[in-house]
Amino acid sequence: MQMWFSVTLLIVGLFLYFSYRYTWWKKAVDYRYPRILMYHMIKQHQGGKFKGLRVSPAMFEKQVKYLVENGWHFFTMSELIEKKESLPEKSVALTFDDGYEDNYTHAFAILQKYDVKATIYIVVDRHGREWSSRRKAKNNSGELMQEPKLTDVQIEEMLASGLVEIGSHTMTHDNLTTLDTEGKKREIIASKEMIEKTFGMVCNSFCYPFGLFDDEDRKWVEKAGYTNATTTQAGIDDVTTADPYRLKRITVSGKDNFLAFRLKLRTGKRGVKK
Repeated sequence: MQMWFSVTLLIVGLFLYFSYRYTWWKKAVDYRYPRILMYHMIKQHQGGKFKGLRVSPAMFEKQVKYLVENGWHFFTMSELIEKKESLPEKSVALTFDDGYEDNYTHAFAILQKYDVKATIYIVVDRHGREWSSRRKAKNNSGELMQEPKLTDVQIEEMLASGLVEIGSHTMTHDNLTTLDTEGKKREIIASKEMIEKTFGMVCNSFCYPFGLFDDEDRKWVEKAGYTNATTTQAGIDDVTTADPYRLKRITVSGKDNFLAFRLKLRTGKRGVKK
């Protein structure tokens, strides 16, 4: 009897943990609302702090293949906003933050294989720069500084494919909330101008570094002429009514298994908190 009771408690405990971790019971958010997925690096994690930022190429391909085979429609962020009143059900935008070289060496080949679109937010002054400590001083390990970043030639090739949109992630990936007005304008406005001059295109999409911004930052993003801006706030928006300069995204982490990915597509979060 005691053993039976212990086994029952264990099963109940595991069930409650699984339910808390994955919230499988939550109702799916209306599929008329597009999913905006947030990635950083597409590479195998080989140690270091930022495992969550690294989704393996194999997992990324599995995720893209699943989306394609299950009838999802892919858009760049510019297209998502431009067509927001007529988007089909199960619309999705793949977004990549920072401008890591693996977005070209690993992700781009997969985008081409499945003929799907994505938006890459680049830091203009991205090479040899350490920015993680601008959020938390303890993160000043130099790990992200050492990650190779996209070259202009690689960006030009991706743009020419018609599959990739380039958006701005500011000039230096600074913490916008710590800057004065002139600093904010340089990061937000000058980055747009530099991207447009360098690549001969219109830069419509913006992403707030670290997801940190205030009302003044939002104002300058709109004044600069961007049509949309994404945050790191987890969730799914009705883009027909949401503020286009405060758009939520679904975080795709290197720590996620495939079940977590599928559940995030349903509700915007893996569990109660994530």
